[in-house]
Amino acid sequence: MTFNYDNISTPWLGSYGEVPFHLDYPELSMSGTVLKTAAAEPDFPALSFMGRKIPYRLLAEEIDRTARAFHALGVRPGDRVLVCLPNVPQAIYCLYGLNRIGAVPSMVHPLSAVGEIVHYIEEASCAYAVTLDQFYAKFLDVCRQHPLRHLIIARVSEELPFPLSWGQKLMTERKFPKVVEKDGVLLWKHFIVGGASVTEGYVCEKDPLQEAVVLFSGGTTGVTKGIMLSDLNFNALALQTAAMCHEEVLHCKMLAAMPVFHGFGLGVCIHTVLVGGGTAILVPRFNVKSYAKLIRTTQPNFIAGVPSLFEAITRNTYLDGADLSCLRGVFSGGDSLTIELKKKFDKFLADHHAGIRVREGYGTTECVTASCLTPYNKEKEGSIGLPYPDTYYKICKPGTCEEVPYGEEGEICLTGPSVMIGYINHEEENAQTLRTHEDGHVWLHTGDLGVMDEEGFIYFRQRIKRMIITNGYNVYPSQIENILEGHPAVQRSCVIGVPDPLKMQKVKAFIVLRDGVSDTPELRDSIMAHCKRHIAKYALPAEIEVRDSLPTTLVGKVAYTQLQ
Repeated sequence: MTFNYDNISTPWLGSYGEVPFHLDYPELSMSGTVLKTAAAEPDFPALSFMGRKIPYRLLAEEIDRTARAFHALGVRPGDRVLVCLPNVPQAIYCLYGLNRIGAVPSMVHPLSAVGEIVHYIEEASCAYAVTLDQFYAKFLDVCRQHPLRHLIIARVSEELPFPLSWGQKLMTERKFPKVVEKDGVLLWKHFIVGGASVTEGYVCEKDPLQEAVVLFSGGTTGVTKGIMLSDLNFNALALQTAAMCHEEVLHCKMLAAMPVFHGFGLGVCIHTVLVGGGTAILVPRFNVKSYAKLIRTTQPNFIAGVPSLFEAITRNTYLDGADLSCLRGVFSGGDSLTIELKKKFDKFLADHHAGIRVREGYGTTECVTASCLTPYNKEKEGSIGLPYPDTYYKICKPGTCEEVPYGEEGEICLTGPSVMIGYINHEEENAQTLRTHEDGHVWLHTGDLGVMDEEGFIYFRQRIKRMIITNGYNVYPSQIENILEGHPAVQRSCVIGVPDPLKMQKVKAFIVLRDGVSDTPELRDSIMAHCKRHIAKYALPAEIEVRDSLPTTLVGKVAYTQLQ
């Protein structure tokens, strides 16, 4: 299960070599780890936001000011605070400021509906919340359903240099409803001023095994649950990811377009970079044109994203002629990367002078994010790579702790220092998901089907719950989607099972055609002929529906449950 694991020197600030089998993790909190980096690299930019550079020295000061402000407001160790922000500096200050006083940021998507936000607040028992002024009106509706002790309203303009700050106020913020500071509502600037009187007694000496962050499961299946993650979970993830990069993280630049309320965005694009002494280039709102412009202007060393991001880049001309030789790592996760899309993006990188290929990873929010990654110098078609240092995988017979032989399909299970504490108030699901095996270790049962080969490479198949059973046969949608997207006319696909009185379920495919391709009977015949060449008869789509687009979740995955 290991690949070129040798010891490396100082893993602290990004010293790199071959991937180590074991790493030493600091017995510090998340904030303590980042503040240690800040002390070593005070003048290097920690964050870049819309052209403004925030050095580590200033980041450390803002973290401390935010910590004191929350303490002055009455937030105490163990309290959870809803942080409903996009990728803006205040989100980073809240993350580490709350951690510094022993409180727990509960990170959620600011575009969530009122009912969803109420659910998050109740699930995590939050009495405090932070959001942007543009979501103020929505949060007034939230407070009518679930009153908060304090609601803090931040503004993007507060983190912009002049004259951008005035432009933001005049062109954007003046359109938002005026914030009325009553009934516990506070503007960010007044919130921060309130902490000036706190000079001691606010820093919490945390046990790194205690709860540090709450993230919510993606919600593509079942009820969205709060996932309790520890300081060790995040610090281990950061050092493991830096080691797996095979590239220097110190003084790197990473485009942080993945959102901070997502394990991938928070764990890799923010915490890994800040622990390693690099710069996180914050992208508060994603669109392909502005993302491409940022790549051109900032020349990042690392980018990470879900497959839909890479697909969008290849479908547009915004990076035509761009020199991407600056890139030292491109990582895909959060959803399954089809073989065809990987080939297409690898070619895109080569055509733009990047001397690297896409490296696919795998993970779940239950272990922060990635726990497995394609090695930098060896890949196998369809594989998601090898486990992270100190992380072990096994494939078990679904519903059991019984390990299956190499090459046999089963449930992906893993154990290691990034595995969650558990779900909030879901003891039955905790018992099903976190199981103690005969070896005495607690293993995370992912609910995903996969295979391990004799070299330890892992192959993801799909969610167990997504499996289609038709006429007694098991059909795996991700495999059919790979084949559909191998047809030259198909841009994207999603396969689901629909009820059938004879077969129990039949296979239905939704496809999006490439630009300029028309839906004709001849094209349908061509796609079906392609399927018949590559798919067993029992698994063939009984129906193909052409759509202009496919629905996605808030983090960019195809929302197959909506199609169902």
